[in-house]
Amino acid sequence: MSATDYIINAILVLLVVRQLRESKLGIVSLVLPVVLVGAAAAYYLRSIPTAGNDLTLDLTLGAVGAVLGVACGLTTHYRRDAGGAVLVRAGVAAAILWVVGIGSRIAFAQYSEHGGAAAIGRFSIAHDITSAQAWVAALVLMALAEVIARLVTIRLRAMALAPGIPALTRNSHEDHAAA
Repeated sequence: MSATDYIINAILVLLVVRQLRESKLGIVSLVLPVVLVGAAAAYYLRSIPTAGNDLTLDLTLGAVGAVLGVACGLTTHYRRDAGGAVLVRAGVAAAILWVVGIGSRIAFAQYSEHGGAAAIGRFSIAHDITSAQAWVAALVLMALAEVIARLVTIRLRAMALAPGIPALTRNSHEDHAAA
């Protein structure tokens, strides 16, 4: 991995650190992750191979990313402030899931560069994955699916947050009991 790779991954990890602090759900919080992952995709993607089982690899890793993204969105805390604005804060589970997604991609890159290339090559041949670019595309699509699924989940949950309900979190029954 190059210095640029580490910088890109650090920025993606900082996205979740930023979300650990409660903030208003606004256009910047919805668009910034997509822009950053889109920029990473533009940097890494040269093509999206479609021969052999490349599309299956894309769909599989995309589905893994989507599951991680939905899980991140479901483990995010929501509430309305006194003015009615929706406030969101990533929970510990959301942060862990986000880091698992990024960490798995970093671990794969490290493995491929430090002794795992032959095993990945054998796996690729056995499963008709045509090139290293197929893996790059699938991992980038995984990241995009994770971000988009998380944002859609957050947006849908925020829209469902009815006015007058102080919080919609895993502990919402405690909030109502305290009222």
